Amino acid sequence: MYTRLSKIALVWALAFFVSLVALNNLMDYESNYRFVNHVLKMDTTFPDNSVMWRSIESPLIHHAAYNFLIFLELAVAVLCWLGGFRLLMAIKDTAAFNQAKGVAITGLTLGIILWFTGFIAIGGEWFLMWQSTIWNGQEAAFRVVVIIGFTLLYLVKVDEDQQA
Repeated sequence: MYTRLSKIALVWALAFFVSLVALNNLMDYESNYRFVNHVLKMDTTFPDNSVMWRSIESPLIHHAAYNFLIFLELAVAVLCWLGGFRLLMAIKDTAAFNQAKGVAITGLTLGIILWFTGFIAIGGEWFLMWQSTIWNGQEAAFRVVVIIGFTLLYLVKVDEDQQA
C-alpha cells in the first residue's frame, strides 16, 4: 500500500510541477515567450555558425511554437492529475492498480517527449541552444527528463500483493 501511495504522490508531484510551468507560461507570457523567440531566432548562438539557415524569424511561428509547448504542458499536467486520481481509486486492488497506470504512464511519457525532444533535441541541437549563454534551457530540461524518467520507471514496475 505504501509503495502505491508513493507512486501516486510522485505522479501528482509531477502534475503539480508541470501545472506550475504551464501556469507561469500563461501568466507571464511575454517574458517566457522571449525565451522561445531567441532560441528560434538563434540570435545568441556563436557568431557566423554555418547552420543559421535553421533560424526562424517569424513571430507568428514563434507564438505558434510557444502556444504548442503550453498546450503540451497542460496535456501532461491533466494526464498526470487524472492518472494519479485513477491510481488512487484503484489503490486497494493490486490488479486494478496495475491496470489503472495507463493514463499516468501516458502523461509521464508525453512529459519526457516534450522536455527531451522539444527542449534538448530540437531547441538544444537543431536551434543550437547549447551555444547560448543566456537562452539555454538544456540543463533544466535534462533535470526534468531525469525526474520524469525515474518516476515512469518506478510507476511501471508491476505492483504485487504484499504478504504480511
